[in-house]
Amino acid sequence: MIEAEPMIDEFDTVASWTASAVRELGEDHALPAACRGSGSPAALDWLGSAMGLGEGARLLDSGAGVGGPSEYAARSWQVRPLLAEPMEGACRASRSLFGRPVVVADGAALPFRDGSVEAAWSLGVLCTLADKPPYLAELRRVVVAGGAVGLLVYERAVDSLPDQPEGNHFPSHQELLDELGASGLEVVGQTLLTDLPGTPDDWQEAADRVEDLIRERHGDDERWQRAQEQQDTIVRLIGEGLVVGRLVSCVAAPA
Repeated sequence: MIEAEPMIDEFDTVASWTASAVRELGEDHALPAACRGSGSPAALDWLGSAMGLGEGARLLDSGAGVGGPSEYAARSWQVRPLLAEPMEGACRASRSLFGRPVVVADGAALPFRDGSVEAAWSLGVLCTLADKPPYLAELRRVVVAGGAVGLLVYERAVDSLPDQPEGNHFPSHQELLDELGASGLEVVGQTLLTDLPGTPDDWQEAADRVEDLIRERHGDDERWQRAQEQQDTIVRLIGEGLVVGRLVSCVAAPA
């Protein structure tokens, strides 16, 4: 469960502001804005292909935010997305922007039957959790045996960080592999975000316009300021190579 105040600001309050800004700027801004922080088109293309997503498959997005990656998957591979997100503001924003099925739920206690989906992914969530095994166990539980599980995880590339963003618990790469294996998730493919093409200019410009409008409307609000400070810290750690983004494709082993 996300408890740190800056995390609530980012994933609840700012999520609602994002939906409002998209409505003002136009529908063509929805996907770029809703995918910010959860993967570029190249990253989502790599992960969806590595997971073997296909038409009609049920894809659970755990910690779905405002629903951008799920919508991208639905349009790219004709999957049937099901979104789970603990923040009510993000759920409302997702429903407003894309109209996909979404439930308010903690990723460590998903309200779905065992083996109820063919695939699941979780993007940029695991690194916000101090206790990762229950979350990974739930992903494994709800996916059919042999089904695909995809992750975007921000890893710690050094033993200790000079500045630890509140509410983030970056694993090392080995810690990630150990936790995945213990949860019954077999890694079948992985790549670093830095090894993939960058974000297209038009996509980035649309996302920036949404962010600029949010700043214009809410820049004096301390909730925006806390969320922005959190984001700036993470961007700096990534820029200095102390934190790296990794995409991982797994297969759920039989229970």
